[in-house]
Amino acid sequence: MPIPFDLTGWPLAWMALAVLGAAYIRGYSGFGFSALVVSAAALVTNPLNFVPVVMVLEIAATAGQAPAALKDFNKPLLGWLLLGATIGMPVSIGLLSSLDTDLLRLIISIWILIMCALLLSGWSLRKKVGTAGTVGVGIVSGLANAAAIGGLPVALFLTAQNLHARVFRATMIFYLCAIDLVALPILGYAGVISIDTFIAAALCIPLLGAGVWLGGRKFVSAAPENFRRMAISLLAFLAVLGLVKSLL
Repeated sequence: MPIPFDLTGWPLAWMALAVLGAAYIRGYSGFGFSALVVSAAALVTNPLNFVPVVMVLEIAATAGQAPAALKDFNKPLLGWLLLGATIGMPVSIGLLSSLDTDLLRLIISIWILIMCALLLSGWSLRKKVGTAGTVGVGIVSGLANAAAIGGLPVALFLTAQNLHARVFRATMIFYLCAIDLVALPILGYAGVISIDTFIAAALCIPLLGAGVWLGGRKFVSAAPENFRRMAISLLAFLAVLGLVKSLL
């Protein structure tokens, strides 16, 4: 099987390590996989090539995590978030070719860093966010998908609501799978998907499976308070990566 995107030598090894590490994070936290892999890809190749690849892999990861997460996700919350994302996503695909995605990434990353600082200070949402606000978060997430960070606004939103770790993780797992199922046909129509997309995804499946399994085992033994602190720290780290990537 030919190696896609002309990756050889150390760039290929780098991407294999990135996929394995990001899969571990995904298995533990339920999010972060796409942002980490695309950020890593930007260092050695055109990151746009990996946007549809990580979407395919997110769907595959959910297939393995779904049985355990099925009983924990928040169905109404997930539904309203997906409604908003469905509104924002077609616009985000257009942004891939018409807007500077580095600018979009810069704006969202700064916003997430500010919110992470507030969360670490002990702040959280005191009132339940209404339907309109939840749909609005989904729209922002759909727009952010142009920069491959569509899951971060939702992860921040869920963290601020002090959801139980299992509910947070399960809702993120199904949300990311659902938006990728919507986005892939749109990307295909836009001509972003090629045979290399599926070859790369197939080559990554063993690494994905191993990483998600190891991360899932870590989650089972994690204390809820440690999980929230980890989620905020991961959000901040991904936002810093986004800042660096947009400024370089």
